[in-house]
Amino acid sequence: VQLQASGGGLVQAGGSLRLSCAASGRTLSRYALGWFRQAPGKEREFVGAINWSVGNTYYADFAKGRFTISRDSAKNTMNLQMNSLEPEDTAVYYCAGDPFVEAHAMSVSPPGYWGQGTQVTVSS
Repeated sequence: VQLQASGGGLVQAGGSLRLSCAASGRTLSRYALGWFRQAPGKEREFVGAINWSVGNTYYADFAKGRFTISRDSAKNTMNLQMNSLEPEDTAVYYCAGDPFVEAHAMSVSPPGYWGQGTQVTVSS
């Protein structure tokens, strides 16, 4: 599967941003897709994920209540709606997927397919 993230940009603290991840090359029914991020000088961290066929989602603690993952099956696109953004959310955001790693496991079992990142910068 090929994944392409988009939608990053510069936003002020408290603002919102919506990222998208377009998937191609495979039927996604058996896949879970997820979002990860990496800030400068820090390790990559799990943001959240969705099981494509069922639509259930899982989030890192920092994302709960602020971030929402959704999917558009007709467009083979996963979205990440980010609200109440903080400067600490500044990072390169990556989408990733795997047919053998379920959404709830992605925080400990990184998926095998990755897209390029999109930069999110939150100014204070």
